[in-house]
Amino acid sequence: MNYSELSEQEKQRREALEELRKLGIEPYPGELFPLTHSAEDVLSKFEADPDSFKEVCLAGRVMTRRIMGSASFAEIQDESGRIQFYFRRDDICPGEDKTMYNTVFKKLVDIGDIIGAFGYVFKTQTGEISLHVREFKILTKSLRPLPVVKEKDGTVYDAFSDPEQRYRQRYVDLIVNPEVKDKFRKRTELVRSMRNYLTGKGYMEVETPILQPLYGGAAARPFKTHHNTLDMTLYLRIANELYLKRLIVGGFEGVYEFAKDFRNEGMSRFHNPEFTQMELYVAYKDYEWMMNLVEEMVERIALDLHGTTEVKYGEHVINFMRPWKRFSMYEAIQHFTDVDVSEMDESQMKEQAEKFGIKVDDSMGRAKLIDEIFGEMCEHKLIQPTFITDYPVEMSPLAKKHRSKPGLVERFEAVVNGKEICNAFSELNDPIDQRKRFEEQVELGKRGDEDAMQLDEDFLRAIEHGMPPTAGLGIGIDRLSMIMTDAQSIQDVLFFPQMRPEKVQHQIPEIPGVPEPWQQLLIKMGIDSKEKLMAANPNKLFNDLGGMRKKNKVDAPLPKVEEIKEWMVS
Repeated sequence: MNYSELSEQEKQRREALEELRKLGIEPYPGELFPLTHSAEDVLSKFEADPDSFKEVCLAGRVMTRRIMGSASFAEIQDESGRIQFYFRRDDICPGEDKTMYNTVFKKLVDIGDIIGAFGYVFKTQTGEISLHVREFKILTKSLRPLPVVKEKDGTVYDAFSDPEQRYRQRYVDLIVNPEVKDKFRKRTELVRSMRNYLTGKGYMEVETPILQPLYGGAAARPFKTHHNTLDMTLYLRIANELYLKRLIVGGFEGVYEFAKDFRNEGMSRFHNPEFTQMELYVAYKDYEWMMNLVEEMVERIALDLHGTTEVKYGEHVINFMRPWKRFSMYEAIQHFTDVDVSEMDESQMKEQAEKFGIKVDDSMGRAKLIDEIFGEMCEHKLIQPTFITDYPVEMSPLAKKHRSKPGLVERFEAVVNGKEICNAFSELNDPIDQRKRFEEQVELGKRGDEDAMQLDEDFLRAIEHGMPPTAGLGIGIDRLSMIMTDAQSIQDVLFFPQMRPEKVQHQIPEIPGVPEPWQQLLIKMGIDSKEKLMAANPNKLFNDLGGMRKKNKVDAPLPKVEEIKEWMVS
């Protein structure tokens, strides 16, 4: 970065960095720092046992400072929370040299710096548990200022709340919005709860390829890449289903995987191109058994995370207590539309979809039309956990035909708050039927259906060796995390969601005659040329600069109206 492009605060911090080095202080030391406690340890345990906190070593980021002559306070934030540090000049500098307090702490330490301190814990006169610092050390000098979030009388000012900034700079979001950490902790607890549940059942966690020569296991468009040594096209997996089923063929009777999958599709608050799902396959079971497992597992997760089966999500309270409501796909459509589509052929289905106001095209087969009708007319109305079962065979090329309902398959999805959170089958293990279904998918692909599956000869060869009756499940970790943490967007439960490329800030030519830092403030105000400056009203410009000076925390004295007039003619 060009030095001239830095803000005034960034320049001051780099100058402070050099001053520290001139004083013989390394702002980025390499040695271990001997932490003894966290902020939470001290705050939660001090009053019960104050004698255990006579020798304490804490470290964290400086979030606030109050300089009061020979004594000062700072609020330090570590992973567990915030705690107050008390600095007294004569304790930190017991000899004649007061540099560590007067210069280093008061002038060269900034909000955002990471420091460590040794001392003892006490209570201030106002009753606040604090660390009385005997010695401190700079562990990291921060070169960029943090957004300063202020709160007064319950009102928050200057909050770092813009979603694009928060998702793009998640590291800043986590620093200044510590409550964000709670969602991610809950997500980790969710995964741990699910893993403990499945491991407790005796199922084995496995890993399968992310780079695949053929993508399959779902209806989706893939990301494509190329392996140079093998000179072959590979795909980022859209699902791990077909590999896990190969393991069932091989003799494992219960396998699961927490998988990163990738789908080259649209983005929304419910979709990210890279997402996490857990897939589970258990031999000698069917979809009815798997429905019971899902109910039990998700109920357990809610209890582990919240201590109750009731979870607040937006304006709703979702109750995960078993049993959940069940509709067949056709029953759901008839329930919400009063139209029975079960006997309709493709042309009748297309006509009915158009009556519902659904846009259709020639690439849509009967399965796609049913899916669109259900999605538009039913799904968003299912708030409480609901199983949608018994899908038309055309919609499910990997599911077993229903044992008693011709034209349907043994499949279910669980829908919560209007969105699917899982998909499961009695898995198709008839290799003749599976080949036929794959061939039908190939024909749909020829008609222009970009989501149609490919024909996987090796998978067919595997199940020709014999796959036992199997129940399979895929459950979306991101969407389930959204519901369990009351997150309204999938981006809120992903540390680093996919974003559009950040716009490059091209360097703007200097405005002749205008000194720093006022030049940068003018540019922020949209006055980025001499012509625009000359057209401005100097009195209004004086008032606007006063507001920008305060907002951007510029220390330089505000120029007088006469000086601004000189900028215009110089």
